[in-house]
Amino acid sequence: MANTNISMSKIRQLLRLHSQGYSKQAISRLTGVSRNTLKKYLREYAQLNLNMIELEELSDHDLSELFSQFTSHKDYPSTLAKALLPLLPEMDKQLKRKGVTQQLLWGQYKQSHPNGLCISQFNYYYNLWKQQVNPVMHIEHKSGDKLFVDYAGEKLQIVDQYTGEIKAVEVFVAILGSSQLTYVEATYNQQKENFIASCIRALEYIGGVPNAIVTDNLKSAVTKSSKYEPSLNEAFEDFASHYSVAILPTRAYKPRDKSLVEGAVKIIYTRIYTKLRDQNYFSLSELNIAIIHALEDHNNMLLQGRHYSRRSQFDEVERHCLHSLPTLRYEPKEQLYLTVMKNGHVCLSIDKHYYSVPYQYISKKVKLLYNTQTVEMFYNYECIASHKRLKSPYNYTTNKEHMASTHRFVSDWTKERFLDWAEKIHEIVKQYLHCIFSRKQHVEQAYKACLGILNMEKRYGKERLINACKRAIEYERYNYKTIEMILERNLDGQQTDLQTMLSFMPEHDNIRGKEYYN
Repeated sequence: MANTNISMSKIRQLLRLHSQGYSKQAISRLTGVSRNTLKKYLREYAQLNLNMIELEELSDHDLSELFSQFTSHKDYPSTLAKALLPLLPEMDKQLKRKGVTQQLLWGQYKQSHPNGLCISQFNYYYNLWKQQVNPVMHIEHKSGDKLFVDYAGEKLQIVDQYTGEIKAVEVFVAILGSSQLTYVEATYNQQKENFIASCIRALEYIGGVPNAIVTDNLKSAVTKSSKYEPSLNEAFEDFASHYSVAILPTRAYKPRDKSLVEGAVKIIYTRIYTKLRDQNYFSLSELNIAIIHALEDHNNMLLQGRHYSRRSQFDEVERHCLHSLPTLRYEPKEQLYLTVMKNGHVCLSIDKHYYSVPYQYISKKVKLLYNTQTVEMFYNYECIASHKRLKSPYNYTTNKEHMASTHRFVSDWTKERFLDWAEKIHEIVKQYLHCIFSRKQHVEQAYKACLGILNMEKRYGKERLINACKRAIEYERYNYKTIEMILERNLDGQQTDLQTMLSFMPEHDNIRGKEYYN
C-alpha cells in the first residue's frame, strides 16, 4: 500500500482533509491511504505551492499532470515489518503497565534490533495491528465535521387512491455528528438518482456542507467496496466534487463505523414511525410532509439528561462551522462511453441526436456526461467539447471549430458564398454562375461545377475566365465542361463559331443513324 499511486478523487479527498487541519494519522484512518503514501502526496503538494482554492479549480487531467512530475519513491523494507509483528502482542501487554509508553518500547526494540524500524514506522505498524485486534473506539465528533447517511431497515407505505394497492417506500436518514440534528425523508427506492437527491435535500435542510459525508457501502454510492480504497460511483463522486465534500464509505459489514446513524434510525422508529402508523398517505409528497412535522418535534425535543435540544445545539455550535452551499444546485449527470465516429460526432442514443467532437479525437473512446441542459465529452480527465442538449432525433449539433479545415470549408458551401466569390472576379462570372444555379433542381447539384469554374482563375488567369464566361453566355451553354473546353482550346480569344463547333459530331462506325430503328 505504501507509496502507491491513487485516484485523483482520493488525492483531492486527502488534501481537503489536510487543509481542514486533520492529522496524518486521522487522514490515514479515514481514507484508508497508508501514511507513507499520504506523506508522499503531501510532500509533493507542498512543492507545488498551490492553495486549496487553486487546486479545486484544476481539472483531474491538470492535477494528474502536476503530480506525475514527481517520480521519487522511498520504500521501507517489508521484511522488518514482518519481523516486528510477532513481538506486538507482548508489547501490547507491557503498554497496560503504568509508565510504559510506545517510545519506551521502541527503545527496547531498537536495542535488540539495531537495524529495525524507525519510531514512526514502529508506531504505524503497532497502531495498525491494534485496530485489527481491537477496532472499537470512542469518537468525539467535531462541529461541522461529518454527516452520516443511511437507509432505515423498516419501510413506510403509501396507498394508491384508485386501486388501493399498498406500496412500500424507503426511508432516508441523515444525522450530523456533533449536534445530532437529524433529517428524514421517504423515497421510492435506493437507486443512484434518488440517493443523490436525498443527500442534496439533507444538505439544504441543514443549510450548509460538512467536511465529509459518511455513507454505507450501498451501490448508489460505492461501486466496489475495499478495506483500503473503495471505488465511488462516478455520479456520487461528481456530486461530492460539486459540493466540495469528502466521501468516507464505511467498511463492509462494520455497523459500528456508523453507529450514530444506526442509533438515529432506532430513535425515529419510535418518534416518527409511531406517529404515522394510523394514517394513510396517498402520495410520496403527502407522506414527506407528515415526516417533516414529526421530524421537527424530534429535533426540538430536549436530549435525555440535558437542557438543550438537537436544534438549539446545532444553532449554537455547529451551524457556523458548516461550509456555504454552492450557488447552483447540483443536477445529476448520466454517463456513457462512446467511440467518436469518422464524421467527428457521437450519438446520444436516448435522444438519437449527434454532437460534434474535435476531429483530433476521431476513432477514440470518450466519456459523455449529460443532464437535462448540457452534453459534455471528456478524454483523459479533460473536457474536450460541450453542447446545449437538444432532443431533435437524427439531427446534428456541430461546432465548426471541431471540424478539420477541409471539412469546415465544405460545410460552408452555399449559393451566396459562390456568387460572392464570383462577383469578386467579375460581374460576368457571377452572372454565369447564377445561370448555372437557376438550371438545377437543387442548388447543391451546382456546387462542384461552380467550384471548378472559379478555381480556373488560378490556372488560366482572371481575364481569360471572364472572356470564357462571355462566350459561353452568348451560346447559352451553362456547365463546367463548356468553360473547360473554351479555355483548353484557347477559344476565349478567337471569333470561332462556337455553336457550330459544339454541335459538330464526328463520323464513327459505332454511331447508329435513324435508319437503324426502321
